[in-house]
Amino acid sequence: MSNSELEDLFAQQLDALGLTGYLREYPAVKGRKFRWDFCWKSARLLVEINGGTFTKGAHSTGTGIRRDYEKNNLAQLAGWRCLMFDGEMVRSGEAVEMVRKALEHNE
Repeated sequence: MSNSELEDLFAQQLDALGLTGYLREYPAVKGRKFRWDFCWKSARLLVEINGGTFTKGAHSTGTGIRRDYEKNNLAQLAGWRCLMFDGEMVRSGEAVEMVRKALEHNE
């Protein structure tokens, strides 16, 4: 399953639970090219789906991991909450449940 397929599955899960109002491919840090897979602006919540974690994809190399750290840290310094999930977390429903909890705690 590709990253975009995982992201589409996650979007379907979100929609099924009524967790709408998200933006996709959101550039949360001004002056940087980083984009987050999902964003709820009003909740200042960002979500990243790293589907290649266990397949030697970009997110499992030293360079990729360091880039992910930088991306996450810059977003947090800019006042965002960041959640990161792998493919299994999406497929099992764990990811959507964590987002539901995060959005509930924002109300």
